[in-house]
Amino acid sequence: MPTNPFVSLFGRSPIGPMQQHITKAHECAANLVPLFEAVMAEDWARVEQVQQEMVRLEHEADKLKKSVRMQLPKSLFLPVPRSDLLELLSVQDKVANRAKDIAGLILGRQMTLPEQLQPLMLAYVKRCVDASAQALKAMNELDELLETGFGGREAALIQRMVEELEDIERDTDRQQIEVRRALFGLEKELPAVDVMFLYRIIDWVGDVADRAERVGNRLEQLLAR
Repeated sequence: MPTNPFVSLFGRSPIGPMQQHITKAHECAANLVPLFEAVMAEDWARVEQVQQEMVRLEHEADKLKKSVRMQLPKSLFLPVPRSDLLELLSVQDKVANRAKDIAGLILGRQMTLPEQLQPLMLAYVKRCVDASAQALKAMNELDELLETGFGGREAALIQRMVEELEDIERDTDRQQIEVRRALFGLEKELPAVDVMFLYRIIDWVGDVADRAERVGNRLEQLLAR
């Protein structure tokens, strides 16, 4: 496998720590599935347990983000622009941030989900987590891409992964419409304040997929340079 001379000449790549960061961010997002399962069971002890785990993971991701920012070389010889890597790091971080926001709001208000909404909502949450998993999968190929000089089969592989990520995000858009439509049909049966916060949660779950897709967008920008 050809090796980018910059990697040898200027030491350890910053990509490894960034991969560690998105791993933590995805672990935080993945906990949305057990969180919503516990909400549907109205098991508030379990909801709090999952929420605290998500807070821990988001905090660990935040520490990794700060470490990468501090250690990212300012050298002219980075294989990609430093600003691009910092922007990619910021987008990754927002996946964990939004997942933590969802858990905090649900626990803080002890939000329940109407029974008719539960199957649609759980499928929607799982698909949004799929988007985060796909972003992680693509990022885990980035070190190989760096070593091959951002070309060849590795670049084509990442491009296909990003396209799959875009397909997943489009699925979540369709599912969000279905969930919102179902909630609209239940509005008259629910307290207005509960409806308002349910719409917010639906939007925030979609944000997780949107932010994961932005990771893919940033990877495409690196490929284009």
